Amino acid sequence: MAHVRDDKPVIIIEKSGGGIGGFLFGLLVGAGAALLLAPKSGEETREALRERGKKLTDDARSRAEDWGHRVEDEYDKARDRFDERFKSARRTYREKKESAKDALDAGRAAVHSARDELDRRLADSRAASVDVADADEVDAD
Repeated sequence: MAHVRDDKPVIIIEKSGGGIGGFLFGLLVGAGAALLLAPKSGEETREALRERGKKLTDDARSRAEDWGHRVEDEYDKARDRFDERFKSARRTYREKKESAKDALDAGRAAVHSARDELDRRLADSRAASVDVADADEVDAD
């Protein structure tokens, strides 16, 4: 069987497992080497590690408390903004409702006034019509 050979270059890309795993492995190896090559005794090293761990714990606790206070402050600010906007919306609603009520009352008053005016004109027209009819009867006699 004949092999076909291309004279074209081939590029192979290999992806390695990655950065964080290698970093953690290197960190672990470095820490182990530091413990083995440390100029202090084991007890001194353990005490230094305990103190460092306590300091890191205290720093973490302090940062968590600071963060908690910031979150609480932001929550309070957001709640205050919401309350103010809600009150403003409620005020606007009441004002619009009162304006609509006033407009409705004014419309009703205008309708009653127009109806009264129409009734008055109708009565005047009927009275004038009766007067004309009475005048025609008098003229006819």
